[in-house]
Amino acid sequence: MRKARYGKVHEECGVFGIYSVDGHDVARTVYYGLYALQHRGQESAGMAVNDEGTIVYHKDMGLVPEVFNDIILNHLRGKAAIGHVLYSSTGGSYRENAQPMVIRYRSGQLALAHNGSLVNATALRDRMEESGAVFQSTNDSEVMLNLISRYSIVCDDVIEAIKKMMQEVRGSYSLVMLTPELLIGVRDPLGIRPLCIGKLDNSWVLASESCAFDAIGATFIRDVNPGEIVVIDEHGISSFQTGTGGSSRLCIFEFIYFARPDSFIDGVSVHQSRIEAGKLLATEHPVEADLVIGAPDSGLTAAMGYSEQSGIPDGQGLLKNRYVGRTFIKPQQNQREDSVRIKFNAMKSVVNGKKLVMIDDSIVRGTTTRRIIQMLKNAGAKEVHMRVSSPPMRYPCYFGVDIPNEEQLVAANYSVEEIRQMIGADSLCYLSLEGLLKTPVGARCGFCTACFDARYPIEIPSACLKGKGRVVI
Repeated sequence: MRKARYGKVHEECGVFGIYSVDGHDVARTVYYGLYALQHRGQESAGMAVNDEGTIVYHKDMGLVPEVFNDIILNHLRGKAAIGHVLYSSTGGSYRENAQPMVIRYRSGQLALAHNGSLVNATALRDRMEESGAVFQSTNDSEVMLNLISRYSIVCDDVIEAIKKMMQEVRGSYSLVMLTPELLIGVRDPLGIRPLCIGKLDNSWVLASESCAFDAIGATFIRDVNPGEIVVIDEHGISSFQTGTGGSSRLCIFEFIYFARPDSFIDGVSVHQSRIEAGKLLATEHPVEADLVIGAPDSGLTAAMGYSEQSGIPDGQGLLKNRYVGRTFIKPQQNQREDSVRIKFNAMKSVVNGKKLVMIDDSIVRGTTTRRIIQMLKNAGAKEVHMRVSSPPMRYPCYFGVDIPNEEQLVAANYSVEEIRQMIGADSLCYLSLEGLLKTPVGARCGFCTACFDARYPIEIPSACLKGKGRVVI
């Protein structure tokens, strides 16, 4: 197979869409929806609007309030709109990869915003390039748009072309699409990435997470089913269940870290699942201590659960600078370490002289954890017992979460005891996989746990497999 000439983009994103029949300012509605989904991507933001049958758009690098202002929003007027926030984890930090992507093809205009990652995108792209296709970006979304465009030649309408595309692609995708007549939502056949439906007055909305509905005053209706296409127009909403459906495999990392705690996904409260993770962690790995603290932000809820189950008081031992982004996604080791120094600080008056249980959602490379533990001990903590509310991450993700290759996953290369020594903890324990699977109480779906057990729900092509090496933290 010909080697790809580009860096593949694995995307962690948020998508949002609205079709208004009530005269809503759709651009500002999308703006607030994207603001609520900002945690899903901080690299770029974009919006496409149906303006009386013409799709106009604006997108750029930066956070939602950096990309949009009143002047821009006043020019984005229409009856339907979609939006996107992006974090691309593999060589994709370019304006060309910002979304929504908008094309003009034989059936008119089409805009697409995508959350997820395809495992066969490179093979599909190579095949299409060999037949003369030209690509402007390195993301999977353009591959899907190209397929839809090609199938529109033989299909009666865009929905049939989307169904054909779904039969070709393999991987994770939640899509919101805009045509001059329709707002369309699509969820991959395994439901790996989330997508839900809401209602704002008489208008319909789509979003990656239900927290976006709360931000605009909409009501959550239901989750989009795996393999489902939902179509919204001025007459309402209709649904098509494709023949590509299978047993669902929602990414369990949504509950561990990625989703906002006030969201509900496939019947599960993200907040409650993290509380349960902390309780089970306390049951599986108790320790004598004076105080339980959480690593801000995603470790805080699990710390509440650990405290409740163990009876050890819960307190704020770490202060987070909320103007610094996630440290484990920095591309260079020295950049990650510089970020950690300014991202957290220990509360000396709280931790001095105390035996601490520190809860975090995961340990990826270990750099951040090591520095935080050192901060706590420098602030006077007598002991720091590390508890992790998920199992050791030993395998990379190919479906859109930024879990890197095995050479950068500390648990893929070292034992728990070796990691404990590296990070300087007095003890280190992880939640078991069996325990983790009990945390999404009331779930109406199955889960992908491949980053913990290598049980990938889709066969991974050899060209995608990430190599194994030795991580240094």
